[in-house]
Amino acid sequence: MRELNELKHLAIIMDGNGRWAQERGKQRVRGHEKGAETIREITMFCSKSDISFLTLYAFSTENWKRPKTEVDFLMRLLSDYLKKEAEVYLKNNIRFKAIGDLSRFSSRLLDEIETLTQKSASCSGLTQVLALNYGSKDEIIRATQKMIKAGVEVSEENLSRFLDTAFAPDVDMLVRTGGDYRLSNYLLWQSSYAELFFTPTLWPDFTAEELAIQIEEFKRRKRRFGGI
Repeated sequence: MRELNELKHLAIIMDGNGRWAQERGKQRVRGHEKGAETIREITMFCSKSDISFLTLYAFSTENWKRPKTEVDFLMRLLSDYLKKEAEVYLKNNIRFKAIGDLSRFSSRLLDEIETLTQKSASCSGLTQVLALNYGSKDEIIRATQKMIKAGVEVSEENLSRFLDTAFAPDVDMLVRTGGDYRLSNYLLWQSSYAELFFTPTLWPDFTAEELAIQIEEFKRRKRRFGGI
């Protein structure tokens, strides 16, 4: 039986890349580049801890509304990240997975996602999950449609089995950087009993040291899951 304060699944809303760049008089895309470096730092920190799953909100279903130039840059950045980080994943025994409705991505990007997924499939350490074209409402609708198509009874237990995150336990701790206090359609079902942390730190400035402090606070909290 798991301990109530055991941190197995950490989810992060990586907010603040654009504002980080603008505060420095730079283009928003420079913030996304710096944010990608932070992903590596936080992933490496988690891989050396007892955390089993790290799920990062990389691109939401709403992010398509951003200027086309920024969206195109994010797609190129994701492609470069998947190729450059492959060696890091394998060297550190990190398994890669992606969740969300991936059907909207280019065939080349889909191939790159699948390639890294397969290459790292046998890794047994941390599983790093990127939420790509992800929205929790969309995920729940897709899961319900899958259940109906499979002729499975719609129930709480079955819905969990048909979600994108069926391979992982529910979220224990959810962190949002950037100063906003909302979940923005992220892992709503999986985070129903998660401990929530909000920090004004913009994602490019977020460090493993700050995360470590939040984790210590998480361990001090009393998680009752509806009990007393």
